[in-house]
Amino acid sequence: MDPHQRAQVLVEALPYIRRFNGSTMVIKYGGHAMLDEILKESFALDVTLLWFVGIRPIVVHGGGPQIGKMLKGLSIESNFVDGMRVTDEKTMEVVEMVLTGQTNKEIVTKINLAGGKAVGISGKDGGLLLAEKLLYKKNSTDGEKEIDLGLVGEVKEVRPEILYTLTESGFIPVISPVAAGRTGQSFNLNADTAAGYIAGALNARKLILLTDTQGVLDNQGNLISTLKAKDAEEMISAGVIKGGMVPKVRCCLDALKMGVKKAHIIDGRVEHSILLEIFTDLGVGTEIVLGEPENERYN
Repeated sequence: MDPHQRAQVLVEALPYIRRFNGSTMVIKYGGHAMLDEILKESFALDVTLLWFVGIRPIVVHGGGPQIGKMLKGLSIESNFVDGMRVTDEKTMEVVEMVLTGQTNKEIVTKINLAGGKAVGISGKDGGLLLAEKLLYKKNSTDGEKEIDLGLVGEVKEVRPEILYTLTESGFIPVISPVAAGRTGQSFNLNADTAAGYIAGALNARKLILLTDTQGVLDNQGNLISTLKAKDAEEMISAGVIKGGMVPKVRCCLDALKMGVKKAHIIDGRVEHSILLEIFTDLGVGTEIVLGEPENERYN
């Protein structure tokens, strides 16, 4: 890229930097972006740049493959129901060790090496997330059946005071999706859902989900750049949005109802996808909005 093109990139980003200065953005970090070393560095740089230009990034991360690897090494069997890990006491110990210990601290270290000031916490710290056991019901030929997923939880309350304290002190919170119940029991949470609830509690400007797909696709397989909530619901009902994309879109819709201005589903396999989505006119993924788009990429 020649110097003039580089300058044009910066000029294109300027109105977005100005508009988003001082705003909070919750980023769910997961998928292939957490496994590839180049993408790990790219993510850390993106988050650090957001922080340097006056945006308050908050990272919520997953870690399924890392948990699976540790469980295998300990000869503990992994079982799943509709993509959710069945979590007994032994598995929960490993989940908490991997997410809150190993994975969380690796992310924190990479952001700090990139020049940011990250602090790792879990949903337990400061009472951030209060959870209850998830009562999961599944339709079958015999009717609806309740399935015991063990220590898989659902968020019941968000107490964001610790996040305000950290961001106002200039830190980047990095959160592992582990929470405590009312009696102190540990629960394993879905990271997308946890990120959505946190974004809603903070009235975040944006919720950004990094995935292993381009974004939301139409029935011809083309990427949808901007999607209204009403249209998203219709596409789910029609089976256009299906499989693992359904809970991600529903997570975004719930966050919008809780007060988040805009939700994005982007491809974490693309280097610097966060910057490309936030600071360019066209973006690289799907943005989901409640109402009619009004120059939505600028908001």
